[in-house]
Amino acid sequence: MSEAIHTRFLAIAEALSPALHDAMVRGGPVALQGDAGAPLAERLCRSVAGQQLSVKAARSIWTRVEVACGEMALTEFFHDGNFEAIRACGLSSAKVRSICAIAAEARAGGLEAETLRPLDPVERASRLTALWGVGQWTADMISIFYFGDEDVWPDGDVAARKTLTRLTSPRRKTVRTAARFAPHRSYLALYMWRHVDAPPL
Repeated sequence: MSEAIHTRFLAIAEALSPALHDAMVRGGPVALQGDAGAPLAERLCRSVAGQQLSVKAARSIWTRVEVACGEMALTEFFHDGNFEAIRACGLSSAKVRSICAIAAEARAGGLEAETLRPLDPVERASRLTALWGVGQWTADMISIFYFGDEDVWPDGDVAARKTLTRLTSPRRKTVRTAARFAPHRSYLALYMWRHVDAPPL
């Protein structure tokens, strides 16, 4: 994050709320860098597998998934014929169904990262949430942490939303507050997660 963006954020925050301003001053600039080191489909599957779980539990389940997969590519392993084997790794039936749908889309060529990268976050999210079991939160996390998109406010993330509410006002919608920080709303989310020390991935 450039100092110019951080300075702009401090000016906006100062006009909104002393508490928000102080939190940003104490924390200093935040950094955003997309990590597309793994295929998009695999990252999506792992994100779905880890939903509503602690980091430790999600990591443990994913390790079992990788062991069960063996030498096979994950997107080849994730299909209905292996439903029970995937389920035995600790995933719910709904998560297995979602993961298999993601893998099927990838095998059909519909999840190429370079096709989705140029899209704006709204259109990208629309493509991703069309997959069974992929919600807006997952689409937002992929846009922020996989593609490194700078202007995504994940209002469905409880930690980010509640922290912004607490630092501003419960009477003001967080979407409206976040809009003040466009076109760098992803950084606002990073400030909020850092403030509560609860990164989502």
